[in-house]
Amino acid sequence: MSSMSVLTRDEAQARASLLDVHRYTVELDLTTGDDTFDSRTVIRFAVTAGHTGADTFVEVRPAELRSATLDGHPLDTATLTDGRLPLRNLAEGEHELRVDAAMRYSRTGEGMHRFTDPADDETYLYTQMSLEDAAAVFANFNQPDLKAVFEFTVRAPEGWTVLANGITTETADGLWQAAPTPRISTYLVAVAAGPWHSVRSEHRGLPFGLHCRRSLAPHLDTDADELLDITRACYDRYHEKFEEPYPFDSYDQAFVPEFNFGAMENPGLVTFRDEFVYRSAVTDTERQTRAMVIAHEMAHMWFGDLVTLQWWDDIWLNESFAEYMGYQTLTEATRFTDTWTDFGVSRKAWGYDADQRPSTHPVAPEAVDDTAAALVNFDGISYAKGASALRQLVAWLGEKDFLTGINTHFARHRFGNATLADFIDSLAAATERDVHAWADTWLRTTGVDTLTPRVTNGDNGSCTLTVRHDGSRPHRVAIGLYDHDSAGDGTLALRERVDLDIPQDAPQPIGKRPALLLVNDGDLTYAKVRFDPESFKTVRSALSGLPDPLTRAVVWNALRDALRDGQLSPADYLETVRAHLPRETDLALVQGVLTFASTVVADRYLPPQERPAALATLASLCRDLIRRTEDGDHPGLRLIAVRHFIDAAAHPDTIAAWLAEGTVPGGPELDPELRWRVLARLAVLGATDETEIDAELARDPSASGQEGAARCRAALPDPESKLRAWEQMFTSDDLSNYLFVATAQGFWQPEQADLTDEYVKRYWTDAVAVAARRGPAIADAAGRWAFPAHTAAPETLRLGEKCLRDADPIPSLRRKLVDQLDDLARALRVREGGTEGAREQA
Repeated sequence: MSSMSVLTRDEAQARASLLDVHRYTVELDLTTGDDTFDSRTVIRFAVTAGHTGADTFVEVRPAELRSATLDGHPLDTATLTDGRLPLRNLAEGEHELRVDAAMRYSRTGEGMHRFTDPADDETYLYTQMSLEDAAAVFANFNQPDLKAVFEFTVRAPEGWTVLANGITTETADGLWQAAPTPRISTYLVAVAAGPWHSVRSEHRGLPFGLHCRRSLAPHLDTDADELLDITRACYDRYHEKFEEPYPFDSYDQAFVPEFNFGAMENPGLVTFRDEFVYRSAVTDTERQTRAMVIAHEMAHMWFGDLVTLQWWDDIWLNESFAEYMGYQTLTEATRFTDTWTDFGVSRKAWGYDADQRPSTHPVAPEAVDDTAAALVNFDGISYAKGASALRQLVAWLGEKDFLTGINTHFARHRFGNATLADFIDSLAAATERDVHAWADTWLRTTGVDTLTPRVTNGDNGSCTLTVRHDGSRPHRVAIGLYDHDSAGDGTLALRERVDLDIPQDAPQPIGKRPALLLVNDGDLTYAKVRFDPESFKTVRSALSGLPDPLTRAVVWNALRDALRDGQLSPADYLETVRAHLPRETDLALVQGVLTFASTVVADRYLPPQERPAALATLASLCRDLIRRTEDGDHPGLRLIAVRHFIDAAAHPDTIAAWLAEGTVPGGPELDPELRWRVLARLAVLGATDETEIDAELARDPSASGQEGAARCRAALPDPESKLRAWEQMFTSDDLSNYLFVATAQGFWQPEQADLTDEYVKRYWTDAVAVAARRGPAIADAAGRWAFPAHTAAPETLRLGEKCLRDADPIPSLRRKLVDQLDDLARALRVREGGTEGAREQA
């Protein structure tokens, strides 16, 4: 298989000035065996005036390049180098390029991914083209600003269904024709083929479809009404917001196996990871997350697909817009009316963390020089910080002017490409505010501003507020003033919310001193917030008494930031969790806070000798939640508590009894997800073995069961299991992307440091090698999941820094290592100095 060279922005600009691409006609034959498929492509394009004699290239990454002809003349296939076939001495005017190749199936979720379902041996295929992988499926000019019409014909095995961007029709046995698309970018082309289980519907004359593998059919059928209701509600709401109608001929949503992302916005055929087809119990917050992803991907049909970025420096515009619209539209159009709480406690924290690492970049970076650099920018900044910036923009601009600007943007650039400058110009046309200056301060800068209140006592018991602003961005925020409720039951009552522009012109009068003064109440801006001393005492004693979950989310995030910055000790954070989480009612908050408390505070921020006490605290808290939910009225809260009790169990007896009995006393019954969760924890504790893992796999032979078994086997606390897992990840190259992740998740355990210590040294060599061999998806998994994250020691940092300096990891792995090492360094600082910082905050 040909290797690949990354496309630079300069190369893309040069080729865009040279070519006008009209149409791709692609024939795929998926019946040629398990390893490769046939791909025949005809590209009709023109060389623009004044460029006679120019040279360029077409991207193609074949297993075998059989032939290529330009205007009927054969090209030398031996000139294919690094995935590029040269096209030389092109004349001005129209051309036709034909390429015939065999392409290799992928096991890493890139290009044309092939998956055989262990539940029934049925095979499924789907494409994932973004950013660079279209060339592994068909020959093309692979850059977003060379849009064209795409027409696909696909030969598939008998009994399969073929899905594509346009409506597909079976014209003969196994031969499928997809309707031609409007002009779209190469990275948005999609094909999915297999014996899909489909649920079809129609809305406003448009065909809607849901698709999954057959083994998941009962679970899709159970949720089909909910999924279609959300799809219809979002579709209708977007048509109220956007003047441009939905621009494609159908709307299919395919839930596909071993998908690397949450979903991908292919026009007319959105692909989702099929974990969103729930086969085990989930919380309502998890259903809300799935609904948000549906809304997010549909927003892309306009922002990303109809109007597409010109180059990858504007990827944030695609993702930030869809992220903002996903949460906002879900709130407006569905039963999920509290989505911004989940955004605040989960997504926003992702953005804050990413923005404080050495790898941070502006929301709208100016130096995305090539596709490899672009790929690593699909991060918390492009999604969460960008969406936060847009939310602040709407607060500053007003929603009416914001939507007017958006609709101007769609009208100006429909089926074309646009830049950040184009977007800002469209917004500026709708308002007298200086949107260009706003963009410079919000989108071209890095880092997180910090807002610290200072209350000054005045005459007659009245006070004024000054907010110290560490940073450079203007903020429009609400200040929440809360008093203790007169009932004396520990609750807090909102006295008023004061709107404030920061930097402020003068101190803000606030009347008598409140018990709690909360900057950024309502979470409309993106900034770390601190507390004045009096407010901090109130938070510690009365956090759960705040009336609004979004307000509580802002407070929990502030405590999280204070802990990460060494201004609150891990012990004090856990004490606050123990005091207030048992009374929390919002599922997103319980889930987010418990996850951070366990996976970050207990596992990383505390020295090993203090971890058992932290786990005992979390287990006790979960036990309280389980007792509180015995009436059956709060199944989501009970499920979260059961999951986290399993993860925190220090002794096997209780959870082993649950597994043996198949239920938690009083419920829930242990479904496959909970059974594998218990078994994984028993494996860590040395309380199960290969025989029991095999028995559970026989009970659940699904793809999820295979991953559960891999996770459990890698977690077994013996040298043979660790060595086998390591070799599967780093030597054999047989693991799919999902099985690699599952094995990595099981391998590193804080309880097993003595057993895995030798692998800390091996990691740096082996991870660099496997990333180079297997490419960006496995590199990302090796850097994220296989990294020795629990070994917060100076020696680990030294080894990591040496690797970055000397080993030349590929860009996707380098980015992950930079981030992980910075997190390790932060964990060490918290361990060494958290208590002193806490005294300063208090």
